[in-house]
Amino acid sequence: MLYALHELERCLLDPLAELARIWSESLEDCAHPAARVVRANSALVHRIAREYPKPTFGIGPVTAHGREVEVEEQVLETRPFCRLVRFARKSDAADTIAALEADPRVLVCAPLSGHHPTLLRDTIGTLLRDHDVYVTEWLDARDVPVLEGVFHLDDYIGYIRDFIRRLDARDLHVVSVCQPTVPVLAAISLDASAGAPTPLTLTLMGGPIDARKSPTQVNKLATTHSLDWFRAHMVHRVPRRYAGHGRAVYPGFLQLTAFVQMNAQRHAEAYRTYWLDHLRGEGGAAAIAAHERFYDEYNAVLDMDAAYYLDTVRTVFQEFALANGTWQVAGAPVRPQDIVETALFTIEGALDDISGLGQTEAAHALCTAVSAGQRQHFVAAGCGHYGIFAGHRWREVIYPRVRDFVRAHGARA
Repeated sequence: MLYALHELERCLLDPLAELARIWSESLEDCAHPAARVVRANSALVHRIAREYPKPTFGIGPVTAHGREVEVEEQVLETRPFCRLVRFARKSDAADTIAALEADPRVLVCAPLSGHHPTLLRDTIGTLLRDHDVYVTEWLDARDVPVLEGVFHLDDYIGYIRDFIRRLDARDLHVVSVCQPTVPVLAAISLDASAGAPTPLTLTLMGGPIDARKSPTQVNKLATTHSLDWFRAHMVHRVPRRYAGHGRAVYPGFLQLTAFVQMNAQRHAEAYRTYWLDHLRGEGGAAAIAAHERFYDEYNAVLDMDAAYYLDTVRTVFQEFALANGTWQVAGAPVRPQDIVETALFTIEGALDDISGLGQTEAAHALCTAVSAGQRQHFVAAGCGHYGIFAGHRWREVIYPRVRDFVRAHGARA
């Protein structure tokens, strides 16, 4: 019922948002003070009322090996809930082609936690300077027909294991951002236990390996409510107008509401500043563009299959199964202590309010067979959750460490 009400709300708000856009744009060149007020009000209403579709990656040319190279998005594999995408760098210069082909291959495991993988645009674009980059592009569950079956946390792990195998673990580096740090570590642990090759390096960034450490609002919500409460209040059926109608999901609009409530004052201030920038006219154009770029991405969300969502709440945030050593996937125990040949790098933000300090570092206490020379941990000062993988701190402070770690462990010990 809630999803249906949300769709009804969209039917009412879409015409309002479009009308507000027209008013705002029609008054763009009018300098009269009253017109500026109307324009600012209309622009604000448009931004608040409009629907935000999935953005494109839109990664243009990048500089690699001293040359500007084109980037082509290539879909290597399509599954019901995910696509494996390569961002192939192209050049006509023979020496540049040879250098690009020699770069380390990196699989970026994107989060499946509400936002689209395009949230990692800055992460990918920066990595492309020095790496051959592949990404897990998780799909919106509302667009997956019910006939494709449900998607569990175990299925997520299975996808990651298959993708690592396809890309050849013996010559691969894995970077996992936020939520997937747990299933990615599980996937590599299971491969290690089975005697299969594991990646050269694993970089875990801002994820809940042990959510008991420095618990945040996200963690407290999970531990103060039962799984039945989450099932009753957070799970809804996809309406008929989508390909996945009838599928039980955790809707993206609920996730977005939770995101906003965590920092409601900060978002309110951002929109207030946006309104003031419109009043200023041309003087606020740069700030307006920056605001719109951020919220075009931030407000675009996807639905998660209910089975996967509930599995994650129970396994990661209630039972702490990975940290407790009690997790089993399809009957096989998850044993990080079996990982030997994969170097481990953990990264945290000092101001992270989603994955608290110590939650990602906890991976080192679990991966006991990884030698001291193959470990590294870094805490980024003044860095919140999103700053770990996007923005100037990611590009100037964190990325150089990731690049150097990958280079340092580019061959088997």
